[in-house]
Amino acid sequence: MTSNRQTDDPKGPEGTGDSNFSSLAYRGVIIVVSIVMGIEFVLLLWEQQWFNAVILLAIMAVILSPVRLGPQIGVQIPPEFQILAIVFTFAALYLGEMRGFYTRLWWWDIALHTSSGLLLGILGFVLVYVLNENERVDLHMRPRFVALFAFLFALAVGTVWEMFEFLMDRLFGYNMQKSMLGDPSGLTDTMIDLMVDAAGALTICMIGWWHMKKKRVSFIQTMVGRFIARNPRLFWKSAEANKRKE
Repeated sequence: MTSNRQTDDPKGPEGTGDSNFSSLAYRGVIIVVSIVMGIEFVLLLWEQQWFNAVILLAIMAVILSPVRLGPQIGVQIPPEFQILAIVFTFAALYLGEMRGFYTRLWWWDIALHTSSGLLLGILGFVLVYVLNENERVDLHMRPRFVALFAFLFALAVGTVWEMFEFLMDRLFGYNMQKSMLGDPSGLTDTMIDLMVDAAGALTICMIGWWHMKKKRVSFIQTMVGRFIARNPRLFWKSAEANKRKE
């Protein structure tokens, strides 16, 4: 049983397009985030906090980057993917760093790292489908190996992020690796971050593996299917297979 064959068509009955609700939710998220950060920017200018205003502009650029990123690289990103990316970066950069949620709420960092594991696990599944459609890559993976790949991908990205935090602290004097449980070195913070990353990734990968093994359509396959439906040129193998079925 192979990854692309056993799922047949990951689009499912609802994968041919985005729902009106998703599009409305996407617009609503963009409007709310823009208003909140716009008010914050005006207040910073009023209080003459020029440095923080510049930092906020940089955070706004990162948060809203999914809106611009897709068209620039020639990929249409479904609203669901963009909502998740925007909400996550807003919670991590604006609420976490700028509004101090990391220090005000002890569980904020843990929740975000768990969420990142979930999101990166889904991205790992998408990457498997993309590689499977590449004519230069002959990829035929069983469900357990697809899940393992997605899990290791999520864990690898989480590890690279922790390396980035370490370098930022060492080179520029930041405090991204924070003191935790009486450990001022930041090592405990790093290890807990990696463990919750792994827990989130393992959860989503086990769900994906179970549905692939049972040949059931899961929300992961639905999300992947919507990405495929919006980018048919990247998935020509699936398009040809569907034509042959018809």
